[in-house]
Amino acid sequence: METLETLDTLNNSTLDAIETPDSIAENISYLDRILQNIFTWFSENLDTMLFVIFIGMATILTARTINNFLMRYYERASSRLHIDITTFRMFRHMVVAAIYFIGLVVVIFHIPSLRSLSVAMLSGAGLAGIVIGFAAQNTLSNIIAGIALALFQPFRVGDRLTIMNELGKVTDINLRHTVILTWDNRRLIIPNSVISSEAIVNWTIEDPAVVWPLDVGISYDSDISLAKKIMVEEARKHPKVMTPQILEYSVVKPGLLKSETFANGLMNPSVLHAVDPDFRERGQVKVYVTEFGDSAINLRVNMWFKDRSDAYGAGCEIREAIKKRFDDEGIEIPYPYRTIVYKTDIENEKIAKKPSPAEEAKKASGEQAN
Repeated sequence: METLETLDTLNNSTLDAIETPDSIAENISYLDRILQNIFTWFSENLDTMLFVIFIGMATILTARTINNFLMRYYERASSRLHIDITTFRMFRHMVVAAIYFIGLVVVIFHIPSLRSLSVAMLSGAGLAGIVIGFAAQNTLSNIIAGIALALFQPFRVGDRLTIMNELGKVTDINLRHTVILTWDNRRLIIPNSVISSEAIVNWTIEDPAVVWPLDVGISYDSDISLAKKIMVEEARKHPKVMTPQILEYSVVKPGLLKSETFANGLMNPSVLHAVDPDFRERGQVKVYVTEFGDSAINLRVNMWFKDRSDAYGAGCEIREAIKKRFDDEGIEIPYPYRTIVYKTDIENEKIAKKPSPAEEAKKASGEQAN
């Protein structure tokens, strides 16, 4: 109760103080001083604010202009100079980043307070470097990894990758992340530092051709030779299956820091790579018996496609064609049969087999007669 009375007393005294003319005048004077300080600060720093706005707009305009100029230059000169799009995009991102960095430095050194702070940080570069390194370690690691990807080029823009159990096409590589477009039109934005630590399957960097397997099961009563013949014929009919050929060399684009790049010149569009001897025979359609299953003999047909992007759709079409030919030729594709037996069915069967009382009495009388 005493506490409540004390609070009421304080509130009443506060209201009385606010309602007095002297208190109102003091509040007006306080607001007037705040407004004067604001106007004074704006008048003293107006030139600095205008300069910062001008530098900011000039930096943005310059960055966009140079970015558009580089893109138009690449579109006109890429076929003539054989410029690699991956290296070009990384160069373009670095140029734009450098322009923004220069604009930021100009702004910092024009503002006295920021200039003194930057000088103090540079004078204590060791400690400042440690602090900045810890604060921006993720960003710096992504930038360093992005530069490494552009130099060593384990993949390029346009390559098809399998990474983190995702299959997609590389659409962009910049200083921070890599953009991958998946087969179902999703865009994966993966930090460059993560990509550098992941195992990558590059389907197109040196040899885009791929062997695509297709498994089909036939019944044990079916003719294996006929089934293999049908599978080869249907695969051969598809236009996207490669024709038989022997390929000793593949034409690839060299990486920026690879030896063949300097041997053939930076502007050389491609070099020849020797194909592995195990994969020089291209386009051979072969069928193998892979397994004797519980209900089927499993066959596998291996087909060659020029690119992995063609393999999935073509494989589905070939599987459908094989099914139709099997139906026409009387080759059965088996599937396991399943009979569901309920507990009540078992009990009813036991009851049906149980002899009736008359049969039991007859059986008992027969045993007594014997």
